[in-house]
Amino acid sequence: MQTTVPEVTFKTRVRDESIGGDNPFRWQDVTSDEIFKGKRVVLFALPGAFTPTCSSTHLPGYEKHYDDLKAQGIDDVYCLSVNDAFSMYQWGKQLGAKNVKLLPDGNGDFTRGMDMLVKKENLGFGDRSWRYSILVNDGVIEKMFSEPGKMDNCPDDPFTCSDVETMLNYLKNEAS
Repeated sequence: MQTTVPEVTFKTRVRDESIGGDNPFRWQDVTSDEIFKGKRVVLFALPGAFTPTCSSTHLPGYEKHYDDLKAQGIDDVYCLSVNDAFSMYQWGKQLGAKNVKLLPDGNGDFTRGMDMLVKKENLGFGDRSWRYSILVNDGVIEKMFSEPGKMDNCPDDPFTCSDVETMLNYLKNEAS
């Protein structure tokens, strides 16, 4: 049985110069179909914008190896977190993310649909995404790398297999 990505609508903010002023952004709904239909996409999900591993390694790794992923036939690379559009934008700006697209899942709808929503109340985070990466081909999940030990209020933050190197190795071996 093939597993497809959840059908959700993401609440995003996009730059629109016609608005003018200091904050030329407007709300734009983006559906799962618009992101995944007819494309080969890598999406990686992490617990939160501005958090240590996410900021020092996870997002920067995918940003650094973006061209390598494209060379393996990937159309787009998305970083998803259960954060709002404003936080995701500022985080991407602070890290200088130019290629990886930041995808806010503020209500956790996509994450819940992926069965990856976990409680991080022990850290004061509320509901967040478990750390994972997926390869999606035309809406169908082709491969998933989920960190071990998924549980509510996990005392640690495993980061062993959702990294860009694991995804690149999979893509390169798949091609050979």
